[in-house]
Amino acid sequence: MAQWFFSYGKNADRIGPLDDAAARAQAQRQPDGYCWRDGFAEWKPIRSVAEFGGTPLAPPPMPPAMGSGRADEIDYRIVGTDMQFVEIELDPGESAIAEAGALMYKESAVQMDTVFGDGSSSGQGGGLMDKLLSAGKRVITGESLFTTVFTHAGSGKAKVAFAAPYPGTVMAMKLSDHGGRLICQKDAFLAGARGVQLGIFFQRKILTGLFGGEGFIMQKLEGDGWVFVHAGGTVVQRELRAGERLDVDTGCVVAFHDTVSMDVKPVGGIKSMLFGGEGVFLATLTGPGTVWLQSLPFSRMAGRMLAAAPQGGGQRRGEGSILGGLGDILGGDRNF
Repeated sequence: MAQWFFSYGKNADRIGPLDDAAARAQAQRQPDGYCWRDGFAEWKPIRSVAEFGGTPLAPPPMPPAMGSGRADEIDYRIVGTDMQFVEIELDPGESAIAEAGALMYKESAVQMDTVFGDGSSSGQGGGLMDKLLSAGKRVITGESLFTTVFTHAGSGKAKVAFAAPYPGTVMAMKLSDHGGRLICQKDAFLAGARGVQLGIFFQRKILTGLFGGEGFIMQKLEGDGWVFVHAGGTVVQRELRAGERLDVDTGCVVAFHDTVSMDVKPVGGIKSMLFGGEGVFLATLTGPGTVWLQSLPFSRMAGRMLAAAPQGGGQRRGEGSILGGLGDILGGDRNF
């Protein structure tokens, strides 16, 4: 039997623990709050929890973080098919933030500045401690201490473009349409509007952190503005109903709503684990919520490239000789 806890405000006392029957009664009396039980990664809106009946609702938009304000309203277009880039059009005074090294080009009216953290408090009075905490979160997720902020300092319109680091798909997502929060793989964030916050999401289950393909720490994107997320290969979007589970290769998870629960399960029997070629564990995603999956994780592409590369420091000793050509034929690396 689960033990439930309820909360109805920042300074309100928590209610609980309650058993299942008492929790349902509490949810009917006061549905506009948050609840938690063992197995939830984070507190969830009461209205989105399947155990309390009805069709689960999307969580309400998260309020803007203190000091960040609303994100800038930017215009954009995504160019290309396999090697995509996003071109952002800025009005005077608007800004976009991006990962270091993502810039493709910018017009002369766009000024570039490097700041600590994610730039969400830039120009909004953020203190030193806020900037240090923001930078620390980025280091934990494997990103640089610094973010580049691109601001239109002229008149009229100005454009700046950011390129994807490897073949794949650039997805444009407005956080206000996704409950104000998205959970992403560590290197998914490419660029976004100023005001979007980049945080950390901890996997609380040991097996999920070790074998889920994303580690213990993932990116958490919060706010109400546009973000641009990069994924490898082709992206598929799936809507999961309450309790519906999807089994996924551990490297193919790109992003999901925070109402989705992520876990791991064994692939199958010993034979499947040893000879199936799919590893030992699969990631399991349980609704309600939306998930985005990628067809070509970068780790899979890098593994294939490494396997195809010549051994021994990158130079094959048999090049130019009959033995080298014979070896290619036997190894399947050269066709007649």
